[in-house]
Amino acid sequence: VGSLSADKEKLYGSIFSQYLADPENFFVISSDFCHWGQRFRYTFYDKSCGDIWQSIEALDKMGMDAIEQMDPAKFSHYLKEYENTICGRYPIGVLLSAIDALRRNGNGRRMSFKFMNYAQSSRCKKMSDSSVSYASGALLMQ
Repeated sequence: VGSLSADKEKLYGSIFSQYLADPENFFVISSDFCHWGQRFRYTFYDKSCGDIWQSIEALDKMGMDAIEQMDPAKFSHYLKEYENTICGRYPIGVLLSAIDALRRNGNGRRMSFKFMNYAQSSRCKKMSDSSVSYASGALLMQ
């Protein structure tokens, strides 16, 4: 997908929504979540969460919550506020925009998104540590 503006995410989401609505199609949207550490030039740390790894998890779960709510504006706001290094933020934005387009067009389907697993490559405790987060989720359309 590359780097996209919010307007392009919305445009592509609108285009892909018809394919997302077709039960014959299967989509895989792949992304790591937070790339944390000095080597990634991202060291957000909210000490009120506990250890660094717990702060990373809380940060990721805020983004995951916006995705589970299937709210493209909330996800976009989250990325602007925290600058989390989610490398697949643009394909995720396109997916959320496609879901939003389906909702607006009243396709009659109930949709829900649920994350099923979350992990970190390491549990950071020192500012010199690094980690990449991973999450898996699924969109259910009925």
